[in-house]
Amino acid sequence: MDRISKKFDEWAINGKAESMEKGHGKNVLKFLNKISFDQPFSFLDVGCGNGWVIRQITEIPTCKKAVGIDKSKKMITLANKKIRNNKESFIHTDVESWKYTGKFDFVFAMESIYYSDSMEKAIKKIYKLLKPGGQFFCGTDFYTENKDTTKWANMMKIQMHLHSKKEWKEFFKNAGFSVQTKQIKDLKGNEKWKREMGTLFIIGTKSIK
Repeated sequence: MDRISKKFDEWAINGKAESMEKGHGKNVLKFLNKISFDQPFSFLDVGCGNGWVIRQITEIPTCKKAVGIDKSKKMITLANKKIRNNKESFIHTDVESWKYTGKFDFVFAMESIYYSDSMEKAIKKIYKLLKPGGQFFCGTDFYTENKDTTKWANMMKIQMHLHSKKEWKEFFKNAGFSVQTKQIKDLKGNEKWKREMGTLFIIGTKSIK
């Protein structure tokens, strides 16, 4: 087992999965609530943790299928215990090595892509997993401009790739995406960076052709 899987297995056991849900939930929901899900859609969450995003998404009537994947077996066990309907499914895998031939309308990843061995490979794989015109929503609090979070790598003691907003956009463009970015701030956040910098969302759209 690699160090990242081990770390998140520990988090699944000690309740950190719930604190991640609480910590990220506000900005993630603020972001997702602005997305139009008016057509029937399928959804993939990369690094789903205890499945909290999948549970929110399956409440949208137009959601036909929502899949969560995670490198941590114990996170997937937690997610499976919380399944509420037959739209949800959870798989223990990382995105790079996942042998899946289907395609999704939307892929979501919150605070997970920078743990990949190769961010480039992970983002390219996600591009392949999307239908033409599909979108990848990638959220991160850990980026160069957000000075207060750059110390996380030392605290976590596992591989975390730190990149600037510009570098994130380049990764997406190199994979074939057209790119937009949004900063979602929590003006009532208890930490200064949440109020001033917030979560960086990189939105990649796959071309229709």
